[in-house]
Amino acid sequence: MEALKQELKSSIVEVLNLEDINTNDINDNDPLFGDGLGLDSIDALELIVMLDKNYGIKLVDPKEGKNIFQSINTMATYIAANRLK
Repeated sequence: MEALKQELKSSIVEVLNLEDINTNDINDNDPLFGDGLGLDSIDALELIVMLDKNYGIKLVDPKEGKNIFQSINTMATYIAANRLK
């Protein structure tokens, strides 16, 4: 699971072009939106595309993302249970 979390952090930094943030700056439990990383709705769409491309996970209801994208931990848990790739 730790390897998946590191992979997620790297993917998020790369996909969202977070130039001022490196993977060590992202805590596994920090919120990704709001006070945490400060991501927004456009970033959420990018994360949905990343899930499909990297893990074969298609979110049909974007509202699902609200629960999945709470933190690195929630994303890793969801991916581990649902990945197709």
